[in-house]
Amino acid sequence: MTYWCLFQMVLLLCFSTTALSRNYSLLRFQQRRSVVVCQKLLRQLPSTPQHCLEVRMDFQVPEEMKQAQQFQEEDAILVIYEMLQQIFGILTRDFSSTGWSETVIEDLLVELQRQMDHLEPIQKEIMQRKNFTTGDMAILHLKKYYFNLGQYLKSMEYNSCAWTVMRVQMLMNFSFLKSLTGYLHD
Repeated sequence: MTYWCLFQMVLLLCFSTTALSRNYSLLRFQQRRSVVVCQKLLRQLPSTPQHCLEVRMDFQVPEEMKQAQQFQEEDAILVIYEMLQQIFGILTRDFSSTGWSETVIEDLLVELQRQMDHLEPIQKEIMQRKNFTTGDMAILHLKKYYFNLGQYLKSMEYNSCAWTVMRVQMLMNFSFLKSLTGYLHD
């Protein structure tokens, strides 16, 4: 009897995960809410003087980040997931010179992880049956872009001006994520 109940619960979990992963409306709602939370958290971080923006460089933002409407839903999910992973990686670097609140950064990391957890089942599903598409090129361009961001931080020795530039880049990234999320439909 116990095994039968356990078997039913396992089946229910499997089917609900698949059903949730296919519900783009729910996913869109979760992602939009989460992006807004991340933007609010980033805005809580103090920025340094305006002169810091003068030390920024051209990070070669991928053209794909300027045209969210070009992505099909599956590609959009893969791009969103990649961006969240990369942003998470950047925010786990040494930001001690910024005076930023560790609590705000931790909340931001938790929110990013929550977004990735929502996306992961469908991302894995897509990757299992994926053919080469426009999204693949976008992901390669994104990896180069985030590599350049990381190199910039490192070359600037993670100083507060470099993090101010990163904060601006992250806000821009979340704006793109918000518009990209809008293209998810059932």
